[in-house]
Amino acid sequence: MRTYRDGLAAQAGHDLTIEVAVWSGDLEIADDGKPAGLQVRIDLSSLVVKEGTGGLKPLTDRDKREIAATARKTLSAAGSLEASFTGADFEPSNGGGVIAGTLTIGGNSGPLRLQVSETGPGEYTATGTVRQTSFGIKPYTGFLGALKVRDTVDFEAQVHLAEQAGEAAA
Repeated sequence: MRTYRDGLAAQAGHDLTIEVAVWSGDLEIADDGKPAGLQVRIDLSSLVVKEGTGGLKPLTDRDKREIAATARKTLSAAGSLEASFTGADFEPSNGGGVIAGTLTIGGNSGPLRLQVSETGPGEYTATGTVRQTSFGIKPYTGFLGALKVRDTVDFEAQVHLAEQAGEAAA
């Protein structure tokens, strides 16, 4: 996931790339070979800051750990460190498509559309944007509100279906 800085002191902060280290998903395939359902579970306590760009100084490993801890605290204040996505509407197109469904974070649910692109044989990338306040999450602010994390967070998930199919057959 990617967060972006905002506010009067934005130049002091960093645009962050954060990884969710623990998540799982189940894709249901109908008899006709088309997707019929998608269930994704996300452990938000597994956040790891991978990099920060911009800012007045580079992020240290300690900075990354502190940012991840603050993110977990912010998310737990919103009700839960778990999130889920249920995809129910699939709009295939050449090399990908769109999956529409419901994202739930901390008991707050809302619609989410994932743009899916095929990146290789059995490999897909899904992208989307989440507005934190739509899910009861108050975006981080610092320096008396002069440094903020933008309300929208972009995310990307890379999925290797060929590996999963091979594991299921073994």
